[in-house]
Order: sequence, then structure tokens, then C-alpha cells
Amino acid sequence: MAGNSQRRGAMRKSGTKKGMVVGSGGQRRKALEGKGPTPKADERPGHPGSRRANAARRAAPTGRGGTRDRQTERGRPGTAETVAGRNSVVEALRAHVPVKALYVAERIDVDDRVREILRIAAGGRLPLLEAPRSELDRVTGGAVHQGVALTVPPYQYAHPDDLVAAAHDAGEAPLVVALDGVTDPRNLGAVVRSAAAFGAHGVVVPERRSAGMTAGAWKTSAGAAARVRVARATNLARQLRSYADAGLFVVGLAGEGDLEIAAVEVAAEPLCLVVGSEGAGLSRVVQRACDLVVRIPIAREVESLNAGVAAGIALYEVARSRRSQVAPLPLPE
Repeated sequence: MAGNSQRRGAMRKSGTKKGMVVGSGGQRRKALEGKGPTPKADERPGHPGSRRANAARRAAPTGRGGTRDRQTERGRPGTAETVAGRNSVVEALRAHVPVKALYVAERIDVDDRVREILRIAAGGRLPLLEAPRSELDRVTGGAVHQGVALTVPPYQYAHPDDLVAAAHDAGEAPLVVALDGVTDPRNLGAVVRSAAAFGAHGVVVPERRSAGMTAGAWKTSAGAAARVRVARATNLARQLRSYADAGLFVVGLAGEGDLEIAAVEVAAEPLCLVVGSEGAGLSRVVQRACDLVVRIPIAREVESLNAGVAAGIALYEVARSRRSQVAPLPLPE
């Protein structure tokens, strides 16, 4: 019957009235607007791809040998470095790389490499720490460590002027090697080794865009880094001019040099030898700071020499010239 309010469902029960309904006010239209492209997996916090990318950045491999630095720039002053993996650790210990701490995993499977690591550690009284694998994962930043890792203390660079002062204290004509744009630590290690072999008093590298004394450089130097000091210059061109003011003759190596290295007549004088990278060579500002630019004669088919090889050849020529200009001792009558 019409108007029968007693029928079921005719009236709303008390307390169930919804009240006024708010209009969308453009909310639905705003919700349909795009939010831009979906971020990549490695850019989304919490995503497995992001965690893998972060672990890879922490590992930050710097080349062969399983080494990495704790900061992105290799060999920066004040940074520690980690060497991970059984082969890498054995090679580092054989090369007498300085060790801050040696980590060995608990219940490690012992092989010949681990036995040699433990023997060298015991003989050298190195700080040996037995740690769970989770601790080695943390120390190495997730790198493959095979149960062994070591940390290398930050290298203590000398001041460039200290190299000249050490030569004067020894009563010798200073011989310093400066590297311009050499970014491979193995090249730096090779130059340090040649510097030790041919009587140089030190190696200077710029603070920026240059290799540092990493574990890789130590290994390539074959222990020579313990005898030859490496200095860092804030500005290499400025430091070369400072050397010139101090009485050193600054000689740069370049393929377009004015004369051959063997023809340099001032080799026995206080000398700074400047070596550039294999690809770019000497930068323009550094080349302008040189008193003379010389070359190493090579076959036309070969464009350039590795920086470590070039430094070794040039240092040999300097050492040979210095020996030939030393007056022979008088024979006894």
C-alpha cells in the first residue's frame, strides 16, 4: 500500500544515515594523471635490483687482483683498501704490501694458499683475525673473498720538496720522476720500481686524475715502494716550476721531443724527469713547465710506449750518463 511506512525496508534505521556525500572535486581526475616513467630497478629503494647495485658499488673493483678502495677515487689520502681472495692475498703478502689486518674465516677449508698465508702472517707477526664469514662480507663489501681478506693502511704520501731535501742530505744530485695523467696503479708501481733501480730519489704524482699507491701499485713495485717515496702535488705544473726555481732541470718525455734522451747533457745535474700517459702524453700546461722536451727513439710502427716502460728507459739513460761523467779513481802508483 502506498504510504505504508511499516513495510520492511521502507524506512532507514536510526544511526545508519550516511549523510552528505562529498563530491570528487577533481580528485578522480587528478588521480588519473601520470606520475612520470617508472624508475629503473636499481633506482628503487628496497628493490632487489637496487640492493645488488649498491653491493656492486661498494665492491668497486679497481682492476685485476681483487682489490678495492673504500672511496671511489683510488688511492686518495686517508683511505683504506681491501684485498680479497686467496690468490690476491698471497700475492700481496709475497710483495710485502703493508697490512693493517688479515682476516681469515672460521672453519675455513685449508689449501696450499691458506697455509702460505698463515705461514707468512706468523713469520711477519701480522695482526691475524679469525672472523665469521658475515664479517668478511662486511669488510670486503660483498666481494668474493674465499674466506681470506686483508686491509691495507692508507699510504702516507711525502711532500714533493722532501724528495729534493733527501737528495741534498745524502750529498747527491736530486733525481725526481713526475707522472702526468698516469691513472693505472700498475704503471705507477712499475715507475717506482725503475726509480729504485736507477737511483731516483722519489716519484711525484698529482692529487687529481692520477693513480695512487694502492695494493696493486705496491705489488707491481716488487717491494721497491718501501724504499722510494711517493709524493703528491696539488698542482703538478706549479710544482715543476718550483723545482726549476730550486735548481732542477725539468725534462719532459714526449714523442715530438726536440732531441733524443741519450743526447741530454744535463743528466748529471739536478733533474726532474716528467712522464705522461701512454695515450694523451704530456698535458699542454705541464709541457710548458718543462725546460726541455725529449723523445725515446722507437720504430715507426709503434705509436707510443707504456708509461712504466718509458720511465725505465729514460731513467737508465740518465743513470748511464751520470756514471760516465763521474771521474774515475786514480790508479795506485
